[in-house]
Amino acid sequence: MPFWTLIGLRAGRATTRWPLGEGPDGQDGVLGMPRLHKERCVPHCGECADICPSGALGLGDPHDLTLDYARCIACQLCVEACPHGALETTRNWALGTRDRAALRSDAGPREDRARTAIERVFGRSLHVRHVDAGSCNGCESEIQALNNPFYNLHRLGVFFTPSPRFADLLLVTGPVTRAMRAPLEATYAALPEPRWVMAAGTCATGGYNGGGYACHNGLEEILPVDLWLPGCPPNPAAFLDALLVLLDRRPPRATAEGNRHADD
Repeated sequence: MPFWTLIGLRAGRATTRWPLGEGPDGQDGVLGMPRLHKERCVPHCGECADICPSGALGLGDPHDLTLDYARCIACQLCVEACPHGALETTRNWALGTRDRAALRSDAGPREDRARTAIERVFGRSLHVRHVDAGSCNGCESEIQALNNPFYNLHRLGVFFTPSPRFADLLLVTGPVTRAMRAPLEATYAALPEPRWVMAAGTCATGGYNGGGYACHNGLEEILPVDLWLPGCPPNPAAFLDALLVLLDRRPPRATAEGNRHADD
């Protein structure tokens, strides 16, 4: 008997039952996106917005604090800086949603861009083509973990494919450098209909690290996005959760009503 086979038999099953059943998600102790309590805000304060490195927090008019999860990197600096407790640390790291407006505290619900009956179209199978459009490789490191024995992406009927012609979903990471825009659009054009697009990571969802002469500000206005997953980077469990949200096999945790989370 091969040595590694013997080790596997002794170790037993390594794959978690989550998210299909009760089991660990592998993210114990991981801090998620902060929660905004507007009722605790003091006018003309803005200390949290001043310290936010990604521009996720902003002061509207008249001095109305807004939080955009698409730009949030979950650094927790705002929680530490707020003297009034208006921002609270949470473990809500899985905020994949088909509605971009659900990631903003100052926007109401919008029409779902994703087509209806996606599960009827694809059954329980989804093939994904990933394009790195200028990422720092943090998202790629988390994506690689999806194929390890613990998360075992294939058990959910989701597979990565090297060719866009066999893909249902285009997964994009990075803020989209200008050099990568044409290859990205060519990849999208090669996907057969019906096709979906996923913006993964804060660079793709909110343009963090974007701008300047060599880079766009994320995927918005470049391709029609059907699934948004913020995070810097999103962890493997968040990727799994978001893919199941797209397939209508799991409800989204982000809602448009004041950035509350569905599991609260």
